[in-house]
Amino acid sequence: MVTKTDKDSEEFICNKIREVFSDHGILAEESGSSLHDGQYQWIIDPLDGTTNFVHDYPSYGVSIGIMKDKEPIVACVIELPARNIYTAIKGKGAFCNNKVISVSNIDVLEKSLYVTGFGYKHGQNWRNNMKLFKYFTDITQGVRRLGAASIDLCHVACGKVDGFWEYDLHPWDTAAGILIVEEAGGIVSKINGDIFSIYSNQILATNGRLHSDFIEKTNELIYNEKK
Repeated sequence: MVTKTDKDSEEFICNKIREVFSDHGILAEESGSSLHDGQYQWIIDPLDGTTNFVHDYPSYGVSIGIMKDKEPIVACVIELPARNIYTAIKGKGAFCNNKVISVSNIDVLEKSLYVTGFGYKHGQNWRNNMKLFKYFTDITQGVRRLGAASIDLCHVACGKVDGFWEYDLHPWDTAAGILIVEEAGGIVSKINGDIFSIYSNQILATNGRLHSDFIEKTNELIYNEKK
């Protein structure tokens, strides 16, 4: 689903960037990539959670991340309609509305709360995620599905939830959120524990204390049974 708001938001953001940083690359959800070979690249989701926005469900926002030599260095996510502004600069910490935020201190799965998301394609990743959703719903205090990955990542960063996982995301879904999580003290990887990049097709972000336990349970449930 794409709305006029998606396109207008993206056009506004991209025009502002080009006015000041004409030599920077931009990767935006609706218009694709431009000047992508530069040292700096802005990665933009002009309206993350479009379906929520259309239905006035309160979990959507704008995500802007800046990469330098393919590493995230600056991030901003605006959570709407709450108007919470999450920001991070590499090595400088994470903030919500200019106040320092940090991940939760929950260290056992039985006391944790998670959030996930489901893609539109009902292939193997969707089936794997249904298994994970059922399993972690049973052994934790719950798994939520809100529908905006950048907001979900920020909720991990500020300790509202203890972890987030999802398959089949795109660079603009995660480029800002992963830096905010890491600067808030969390850990980001693939669901199976491998190194994550914004071009990976799976993500796991947690408060760090639960990361290895989640990966261990996931590998037992999904990946080891395939061997």
